[in-house]
Amino acid sequence: MPSRFYRRRWTETRGDEFKGWGHSVWFFEVGDDGWPVRQVEVYDAGRILRYGPGHPEDSYGGLSEVSLYDSGDEWSVFEITEAEFERVWNSNGE
Repeated sequence: MPSRFYRRRWTETRGDEFKGWGHSVWFFEVGDDGWPVRQVEVYDAGRILRYGPGHPEDSYGGLSEVSLYDSGDEWSVFEITEAEFERVWNSNGE
C-alpha cells in the first residue's frame, strides 16, 4: 500500500485546555484509502505531538480516526515528499 504525505496549517486553536499552544501545522502519512498511519502536530508554542504504530494516543490526543479523503477537502494542494515528512517525524523539536 503506497503512502502519501501531507502538511496542513490550521489557524484555529485546539479549543481545549491546551489552546495556549496556539495554531498548528499537522503532518500526515496516509494509506491509499486516506486513513492516517502516522501524524505529527507542531504547535506555535513549540509542543510537538507524534502518533502512529505503537503510540496511537496519549493524554493530549491521538491518531486521527477518519480518512482525510472523506473530509471533502482537496488534499493534493497539501502534498509533501516523504523526506519532508520524515524530517519532522524524526526531529527532536529543535
